[in-house]
Amino acid sequence: MKTWFITGASRGFGARIAELALSRGDNVVATARNPRTVTERFGQRNNLLATALDVADEKQATNAAAAAVERFGRIDVLLNNAGYGLLGAVEEATTQEVEALYRTNVFGLLAVTRAILPHMRAQRAGRILNISSIGGYRAGAGFGVYCSTKFAVEGLSEALHAELAPLGIHVTVVEPGYFRTDFLDSTSLAASSVAIADYHATAGTVRGVAADLNHAQPGDPDRLAKVLIDFADSPNPPVRLPLGSDTVAAIEAKHQSDAAILAQWRSVSISTDFTASDV
Repeated sequence: MKTWFITGASRGFGARIAELALSRGDNVVATARNPRTVTERFGQRNNLLATALDVADEKQATNAAAAAVERFGRIDVLLNNAGYGLLGAVEEATTQEVEALYRTNVFGLLAVTRAILPHMRAQRAGRILNISSIGGYRAGAGFGVYCSTKFAVEGLSEALHAELAPLGIHVTVVEPGYFRTDFLDSTSLAASSVAIADYHATAGTVRGVAADLNHAQPGDPDRLAKVLIDFADSPNPPVRLPLGSDTVAAIEAKHQSDAAILAQWRSVSISTDFTASDV
């Protein structure tokens, strides 16, 4: 039996994973800004603790972690799932929109992770699953600011993986592609309030594509949830877990593109080192 601590557990990936964990008898600390949305979905269960958590509130995160340990004795898996998207060109995004996005997607993940880690370090065991995105590996027009938050999650996860492995704590950044959740709904994807005509052919086109793709995404979120439930038992989890054929294709394409850049610019790239005659 494991104890899961899941942020953003009232809907999307978080809710599906919480449901599977509960059904197999695991304990679940399901957090949401309004915990009533959790109990309305899952009911009252002995192995469920629904607790209020705005991930950007460090004190609330610390209190939620303490409540989890008080109720279930330990935390085995932290699923940093809470987050949302922002659609629009980088220039179109307002300061307020950018700061709000970082408060949830980056600073919120940090606040919750810092709150949980003292308990996992004391146990010398634990798993941290940070939900990133296909956009955490490669950015694209219309999602630049959102992708930048997920690039941050990727970097933090790589560092945490190196820092925590000697302590028995495994960290993996999960990179879903487009899955058929409500991510492209207005409840999970904000659109910049500013629209600049010069970006009509790039970010503007992406706004339309996102609307057409909503609820027609290729990924099955129930299969993703099952993969992550099973993945929590993997003895040697990787630092990255790409999920979805579109994510695999995007990673392969970026590898090819980067290899071509290195091949074309290699002599320039290495020309900046000191040479033997300089020493």
